[in-house]
Amino acid sequence: MSWSTQATARTRAHPDEVWRIWTDVAGWSRWDPEVESSRLDGPFVEGRRGVLKPRGGPETPFVLIEVDRPRGFSNRSRLPLASLTFIHTLREEAGETVIEHRVEMDGPLTFLFSSLLGTGLARSLPTSVERLARFAEGAAD
Repeated sequence: MSWSTQATARTRAHPDEVWRIWTDVAGWSRWDPEVESSRLDGPFVEGRRGVLKPRGGPETPFVLIEVDRPRGFSNRSRLPLASLTFIHTLREEAGETVIEHRVEMDGPLTFLFSSLLGTGLARSLPTSVERLARFAEGAAD
């Protein structure tokens, strides 16, 4: 079983500015209201591990599973008998930068974790991506 949700926002900020903000893992809480704290143990490269603490939740380890500058990156967290993958992509379209964040959940207990976490993720993801887009514009100004 699998589950997913995604959200997209457009910004006038250059893709390099969004990339700079993404790779500042310790700063994710500045634009994502669902992140209380986050850190990456070393440089922003595939295989690097970090920890994210969601608001109201426990610290959750993650690993960068794909880093493709400037197009995007993916990180994965393990849940008991399930995994949660966040896929972040950028593309330029009609003079704007399009930011897309997608969350995928897979594994035998997806049915359980999608009911526990899925509604909140689906509700908060559009706000987080839109805030990132506005944050990138402010940083670029």
